[in-house]
Amino acid sequence: MNLHIETPLVESRPLSVLAGRRVWLKLEALQPPGSFKIRGIGHACQTYVARGARRFVSSSGGNAGLAVAYTGRRLGVPVTVVVPETTTDMARKLLCMEGAEVVVHGGSWQEANQHAQSLLGPNDAFLHPFDDPLLWHGHASMIDEVAQAGCKPDAVVLSVGGGGLLSGVVEGLHRNKWHDVPVLAVETEGAASFHAAVRAGHSVELERLSSVATSLGAKRVCEQALRCAAAHPVQSVVVSDRSALSACERFLADHRILVEPACGASLAAVYDRAPALEGHDNVLVIVCGGATATIDQIRAWGRS
Repeated sequence: MNLHIETPLVESRPLSVLAGRRVWLKLEALQPPGSFKIRGIGHACQTYVARGARRFVSSSGGNAGLAVAYTGRRLGVPVTVVVPETTTDMARKLLCMEGAEVVVHGGSWQEANQHAQSLLGPNDAFLHPFDDPLLWHGHASMIDEVAQAGCKPDAVVLSVGGGGLLSGVVEGLHRNKWHDVPVLAVETEGAASFHAAVRAGHSVELERLSSVATSLGAKRVCEQALRCAAAHPVQSVVVSDRSALSACERFLADHRILVEPACGASLAAVYDRAPALEGHDNVLVIVCGGATATIDQIRAWGRS
């Protein structure tokens, strides 16, 4: 069974008029757990169950953890999610609502991840937030849906954090023989690990993360993201936190959908008419979603 839904593909009239080009939205924010993550996580979890897994362990207090918790509830498999102390009360509440056991450990994702690894037993499966071929394969299904709708874009705009979405979208483009469709990979200034890696020509670990877009908070992107950039036309775009937050509010007003700042990064590239969009008249934006930010938080971040 599919644990994700086929999400709407709609033309955004407000964004199309503003940007002076047709802007299509793949509304992954409407997935049951609130983000695109369920595509890859759901596929991975079902694969691990077929291999004998009897418990899922995750180290993400964000959207990946929520997708694991949702999947575990749907499949009747217990889930343990290890989150750092910085995880919001909202995220913890959502994880508990899905029936997951929530373990709070450490001051960063790295510490939570190490603890999660120490909990693994012989019948447990570990769900990485972004670095797993099963995830990329599942995420690629969103491009299959776009192809089935007969809507070939001139470019795809998406947010990049750890690189899982980028890796999945490029896989989807290739398996639909859309090798000529470029990807604009957008990050915020304080979490631009992909941009740093592209400039260096190899993966780079950021010293620290300073963006409010915590869902983009990977100090180092997965190696597959760099392989994708080498094998496919991928352009790195960096926007400010303020632009991402503004895009969240503008998108809420335009489409009545609230997304996290991580998703606001890709929307900001369109709202701000980024130069990278020039020459692309038919643009697809992956509205990746996010369930752990409230409008009050977004406005508070914008005032700080």
